[in-house]
Amino acid sequence: MRLAEAWRVAITALRANRLRSLLTMLGVVIGVAAVVVLVAIGTGAKQEVENQVNGLGANLVIVVPGKLEFGSAPTKSRLELGDADRIGRAIDQPGGVAVSLSSGETVRFGSRSMFATVNGTNPAVPRVFVRPVARGQYLRESDVDTRRRVAVVGAGLARTLFDGADPLGRNVSVGGVRFRVIGVFAEVGSSLGADRDNEVHIPVTAAQRLFGDTRVDAFALKAPSTAEIDDVRRAALAVLADRYPGEEFSAVTQDQILGTVGRILGLLTTVLAAIAAISLLVGGVGVSNIMLVSVRERTREIGLRKAVGARTRDVTLQFLLEAVLLTTIGGLLGIALGIGGSLGLSAVFDQLPAVVTWWSPVLAFTVSAAVGIFFGVVPARRAGRLEPVVALRTE
Repeated sequence: MRLAEAWRVAITALRANRLRSLLTMLGVVIGVAAVVVLVAIGTGAKQEVENQVNGLGANLVIVVPGKLEFGSAPTKSRLELGDADRIGRAIDQPGGVAVSLSSGETVRFGSRSMFATVNGTNPAVPRVFVRPVARGQYLRESDVDTRRRVAVVGAGLARTLFDGADPLGRNVSVGGVRFRVIGVFAEVGSSLGADRDNEVHIPVTAAQRLFGDTRVDAFALKAPSTAEIDDVRRAALAVLADRYPGEEFSAVTQDQILGTVGRILGLLTTVLAAIAAISLLVGGVGVSNIMLVSVRERTREIGLRKAVGARTRDVTLQFLLEAVLLTTIGGLLGIALGIGGSLGLSAVFDQLPAVVTWWSPVLAFTVSAAVGIFFGVVPARRAGRLEPVVALRTE
């Protein structure tokens, strides 16, 4: 039997039982669509995190006390404000080290209030991070030296508290203490799960008085170039090692953060795709079951074909092509449904980015075709091995 004739017979057989063929393909369609959608969501989440980390700034180095690992207990900081000056001189960037002392506090203006992240910091923040000020100005060195109670608020916080009014020069209550608003950040959105538009920046010295502590949580540095990141990191750690002998500190770069997050999200995407692929196996079992039923129903037809000269391999090829055709059509429909579903989810839910990569539809289609071959072999071989006389006598 010629291959073209085998395809024609396979298509005719499937069209003769349209409803059964459609229901058989349904499992493959769902499996392929699930693989495409979940891989798209995983890839989109990974790219979103990478964009958020890169949006903080370029060539960043974050210095924190203790060993920074997932699952490790937090270490109480012994860092002091003066350590920032020491590190700045060591890396030849006086005044170029941003400090951070943060806490969650209730911010009030009149009858409106909002719980926000209050970050005590210094004027180096705009030099280290990408944090533009839309209105007013950022903190100055004199504000830190005199513990001045001034604040720069995020765009979201300004909208909530002031409801369109000009916030500059107004007094807000931060943890029960009045601060005068001198600036409003440009809107930047969220980064790593934190809404940066709901932050308040105050001088680190004022934050220490507000929180009743003299410590500093972390330092942030910016290397002049990508090639100098390791030198800056080692210099910062060397300063702290001399300052606090026997204590451990971590200096984390953007590449390390992206690498760790990328591995976690990549593993999660693989696990989700593997779970979705189970439905492909279920669909393959359904294909095999239906093909076995088809062989039983068409036993006399098989006997007649073999009686007039059809070879065993001709009959086997015919039924194998029917199984492959079922899964191939199901795979194509699943790819279309998966791409459409991914784009639809991304359009409806802003917090659920989805990026369809070229390899996920190709992989899903290849697997669906392989499922047809794998699960179609047994029914096809069973059909091909039927003896003509036995098949013709079957009622």
